[in-house]
Amino acid sequence: MKADAVRGHLDGLLLAVLEPGPLHGYAIITAVQQRSSGTLELRTGTVYPALNRLERTGLLRSTWDSVGERRRRRYELTDAGRRALDGERAAWREFTAAIGSVLNPAPVRRGQATA
Repeated sequence: MKADAVRGHLDGLLLAVLEPGPLHGYAIITAVQQRSSGTLELRTGTVYPALNRLERTGLLRSTWDSVGERRRRRYELTDAGRRALDGERAAWREFTAAIGSVLNPAPVRRGQATA
């Protein structure tokens, strides 16, 4: 899938994979890839700046975790992030309905005028 297809929906994707609980950055990337059956492959150079931005705006919070010698940052949704995810889902439903009505218009019945 083209990278442009994700543009504008990245925040919703990241918030959605964090809904069940905290994950570190690589696990977030993996979760998006798994949920999309491998169709969506996000790059770290795209994901980490977005995670930092979402944290700055209060939609995520992070904590440092140690695994052996390695430290990694775990991200989780805040209450504001959960509300934002609800908004992203509503916007997605509206967007897909609008695009669907153009790509797959309802059949015109005989005798009905068309514009």
